[in-house]
Amino acid sequence: MFKNTPALIKLVSLFREKKEKMARKFATRVTNIEISGIRRAFEASTGEFFNLGLGEPDFDTPEHIKRAAMQAIESGFTSYTVNKGIAELREAISAKFNRDNHFSVGPEEIIVTSGASEALHIALQSVVERGDEVLLPNPGFVSFAALTKLAEGIPVGVPLGEDFTMSVEAVKERITNKTRALILNSPANPTGAVEGERNVKALVDIAADHQLTIISDEVYEQLIYDDLQHVSPARFYDSVITVNAVSKTYAMTGFRLGYLAAPAANVEQMVKIHQYIQACASSISQKAALAALTGPQDCVAEMRREFKRRRDFAVAALRELGMDFRTPQGAFYIFPRVTDEQEFVEALRKQKIIVTPGSAFGSLGKQHVRISYATRFENLERAFAIMKDVVTGGERTGR
Repeated sequence: MFKNTPALIKLVSLFREKKEKMARKFATRVTNIEISGIRRAFEASTGEFFNLGLGEPDFDTPEHIKRAAMQAIESGFTSYTVNKGIAELREAISAKFNRDNHFSVGPEEIIVTSGASEALHIALQSVVERGDEVLLPNPGFVSFAALTKLAEGIPVGVPLGEDFTMSVEAVKERITNKTRALILNSPANPTGAVEGERNVKALVDIAADHQLTIISDEVYEQLIYDDLQHVSPARFYDSVITVNAVSKTYAMTGFRLGYLAAPAANVEQMVKIHQYIQACASSISQKAALAALTGPQDCVAEMRREFKRRRDFAVAALRELGMDFRTPQGAFYIFPRVTDEQEFVEALRKQKIIVTPGSAFGSLGKQHVRISYATRFENLERAFAIMKDVVTGGERTGR
């Protein structure tokens, strides 16, 4: 038998340490999150597919915006800008918030970011400590929970009401002494729900009572139908970080240009993170965004009308199939219930149609699928015709 000599004990200890280090090759903040279910579905689809899974407008970027980007390149405007973004763009964003969202914010209270994704990231990084809880919609956009985990916070899903709006009572029930922030998203991804003024005010009151920061994701604000109005929480409460982007409104997803507005004290902290992970948003994209915000807006109205036409078509098609769903009031998604989401997704995939399983958006998204109607109308017609064959051919759909 071996004796537990000091040398042997040291050898065993070194072996254990090495084993532990190998087991901890990657940080838990990364291993605890998954690749986005949306991107997984998108990137797995090679060849000719009807992609109803990706939330991307199929329109071309308007000409005056493309010209502004090309002029930036031709004039040599290709260097770093100040961290927060060029002054004239932040002035235009300030004017937009005052005009469209009815709250006052100065250019110094704005940061131009590399997409709304970066804005959400630095917002959460700036307010969430390890172990803090963040209330977020369930089902809700995939990034909310993942970015909370990357900030070493704890995502707490709030069950939505029957109309997919944020339930005031459900929020109250989940607030603890660890709750730090509340994420709102209207119009919502993946449901298309729009928060009304009364509900927004009630949620603001709760946040104020518990000194919570509201992070308001408003990237779909221009895509609202049926004469409803977008309501920004920052109209009623100071402790709000408002996140937006030009991506969806102006068909500029690849430009990766977002922005946020917040009280000066919040901006002072967020810009620290922004300068180290990004330095500044693309100079070229900033010039394009300036043209988007200050140029003609008829392109926005035209896209909104077309998205409503597609929404109405998708609603009628799903009703004909007898599927259970809520009519979306904004964005470009519809979120029907199905009996077996994986079976449904796979059955459509075999027919070259991509949709996103609802479980990608949280535990309460299970047995749903997200269908994006951001694709061309003729593609939408063909895809739904195939979907009808799948459903009526015996696939279980929860009818």
